[in-house]
Amino acid sequence: MNRVELVTRRSFLGGMFSAGALVLGARLLPEDALAAAAASKAEKAVWNPSVYLGLEPDGSVIIVSHRSEMGTGIRSVLPMVLADELDADWKRVKVEQALGDAKYGSQNTDGSCSIRDFYDAMLQAGATARLMLERAAAEKWGVPASECKAKNHQVVHTSGKKLGYGELAALAAKQAVPKKEELKFKAPAEYRYIGKELPTIDVADICAGKGTFGIDAKMPGMVYASIERSPVYGGKLKSFDDKEARAVKGVLQTVVLPPLTPPYQFKPLGGVAVIANSTWAAVKGREKLKVEWDGGENAGYDSANYKQALLETVRQPQKAARNIGNVDAEFAKGGKIHEAEYYVPHLSHAPMEPPAAVADFKDGKVVIHTATQNPQAVQETVAGALGIDKKDVECHVTLLGGGFGRKSKPDYVAEAALLSKQVGKPVKVTWTREDDIRFDYYHAVAAMYLKARVDDKGRPTAWLQRSAFPSIGAMFNPATNTGQGFELGMGWSNLPFDIPNHRAENGPAKAHVRIGWLRSVANIYHAFGVHSFADELAALANRDRVEYLLDLLGQPRKVDLGQRGPMAEKFPLDIGRLRRVVELAAEKSGWANKKPSKGRALGIAAHWSFLSYIAAVVEVEVDDKGKLRIPRVDIAADVGKVISPDRVRSQFEGASAFGAGIALLSEITAKNGAIAQSNFHDYQVPRIQESPLATHVHLVNSNDPPAGVGEPGVPPMLPAICNAVYAATGKRIRDLPLRKHKLV
Repeated sequence: MNRVELVTRRSFLGGMFSAGALVLGARLLPEDALAAAAASKAEKAVWNPSVYLGLEPDGSVIIVSHRSEMGTGIRSVLPMVLADELDADWKRVKVEQALGDAKYGSQNTDGSCSIRDFYDAMLQAGATARLMLERAAAEKWGVPASECKAKNHQVVHTSGKKLGYGELAALAAKQAVPKKEELKFKAPAEYRYIGKELPTIDVADICAGKGTFGIDAKMPGMVYASIERSPVYGGKLKSFDDKEARAVKGVLQTVVLPPLTPPYQFKPLGGVAVIANSTWAAVKGREKLKVEWDGGENAGYDSANYKQALLETVRQPQKAARNIGNVDAEFAKGGKIHEAEYYVPHLSHAPMEPPAAVADFKDGKVVIHTATQNPQAVQETVAGALGIDKKDVECHVTLLGGGFGRKSKPDYVAEAALLSKQVGKPVKVTWTREDDIRFDYYHAVAAMYLKARVDDKGRPTAWLQRSAFPSIGAMFNPATNTGQGFELGMGWSNLPFDIPNHRAENGPAKAHVRIGWLRSVANIYHAFGVHSFADELAALANRDRVEYLLDLLGQPRKVDLGQRGPMAEKFPLDIGRLRRVVELAAEKSGWANKKPSKGRALGIAAHWSFLSYIAAVVEVEVDDKGKLRIPRVDIAADVGKVISPDRVRSQFEGASAFGAGIALLSEITAKNGAIAQSNFHDYQVPRIQESPLATHVHLVNSNDPPAGVGEPGVPPMLPAICNAVYAATGKRIRDLPLRKHKLV
């Protein structure tokens, strides 16, 4: 995977670009184009009207993918948007993977924002290049530009004359870069790729075993490392004996990594590395190490005790994150009041491919090949670890065998770089599955308390909710012990229900393990608590769950969340869109005709996250031995404009299984500061028998701006499953995972 070589071997465009900005041609000067045209054959001229786009004289269009491919298809879909607006022949498009570089704007493939943030930028890049090609053809023919139209890799004159893109590249480079207001974008009816079913560019290689993932990356002369780390977060090395480790065949030496110091961020955990001529030898040598640790302040961490402490916290008044009306006055009226507590444990990312990186430090610079969601974070983290400028960190991005947020945290890459500097050779670090489970950035454990006063129809007149969870912010500021605004804004302080009196509170919780974002982040526990509680209120009122949920949402309207700015204006919380997915999911699942029976029922939940509107109806069956299966899931999704329907459906199909795994199986626990789980035998993820047997994805046809897809399918799955279990068995599940509970 190579970068695109620019005309003068330097970047035409520099600096960081804001999401959706016009990142085109501001410094594309005529002399650059003339120099390109005069370049020798050995240094083939390439026209680069954008940092994302290059056009070679042979007509090949090179589009730079600045985001990471981990199964979402983004390495294909963003280039597809540009190619469509350029009216390029997709068969003549080459996609090159970008290195880490601020000139591309944000490269963090996280937060379900790649399409949302760069859709407009890709359209503008394509439209700008297309207009410049049309103007170049007009100049060559001596005709008005209005008579020239780009079509399928050619510019066609009204007379029928044609010129290929490659023939026009040098002349197009001389054109003045059009202003944004001069651009004319295609009408949706003209799209050839946007909204169409196209295979991803990597699918053939991946299916044939030819795709290069981080775990496949190699460098000449490299050695291999396996690292023994403190079992307790923040623990320090006291002593070690490596005599037996060095006696293992293939082991070359051991190296001590510097200890972890606050703020912890994405820094390596420290420890003792065994360097060998193969990963196997390094792992076997590591097993022979004799190491003593000082566990430090987290050595007493016990997740069972911590759970009880969190529950005690949410039973007491805490700081308000949102306050509408007067819940205290409403509760003081008495009447029918319902309360419930919910709990979600720590979770591990556990991607199919564990963290891996190879680094070569030489002459004050380092070259890296790794599976990362954020090559710019790699540059910053590695530069900080090595004490060099981040411009001297060259990060090549491979394919990712899954990520879920784990691979945006490049501690493992910094390990490889530090070891290469000490060893004097390229070093490959590959985490074992046990490393992956025991030393993750865990999804936060969370406790929630909810209380509502309801009227004679069961509708809430007051709604109070409290949560406590260790914040991701603690990784960047150790003093942080309450939820940050972005976490509370994930389904907690932005409750979509039409309730006159509402207060959302959040209490303190200290982080005793590394906390990181995992697919859909705080929406996981917030959606579980809020939408399970809503279902409980529907049951108490003896009302149909769909009808009750729609009543809670209230009439279609835009909800003012107190946020301002272009993002809030472009993506308001639209209750009409949320109601629509509820109605669609209910319709497609056959809700009206599938009444609950003993051991079999449907459950529903709907959630707004990553600016998308999702409703899930889950059907469960529980046999007379308490064994649960999920025959069918119906997901209705309004994600705005859909660029690649196949990729969108696949993301929601994956979210269905991912969410089912969290609800049914997954749990990380700690004792004496150490993580108890080590592999898939004790950290359970869904196998085929636990996964939904059929997931049906129903996409709302929308012309709204494209929003998030990768993550928003997860949150409603958890409450929908548990709501279905209640309807089928009468067992209300408030404490995940579900496997801990007897259902009969």
